[in-house]
Amino acid sequence: MSAELKITLIRSQIGVKTSQRAVLNGMGLTKLNKTVVLKNTPEIVGMIAKVSHMVKVEE
Repeated sequence: MSAELKITLIRSQIGVKTSQRAVLNGMGLTKLNKTVVLKNTPEIVGMIAKVSHMVKVEE
């Protein structure tokens, strides 16, 4: 697996659960279509799994 993941927010945070919003903020995804590059760790993979319907992930 690659050392970094490119994560893009593709759906709005409006109307989602507070815990999912906290996960997105923790990853640095605050605005629609914003992209962040994060290390591929088990913690980040778990966060992605929680909001997988809202983000696009590229290696």
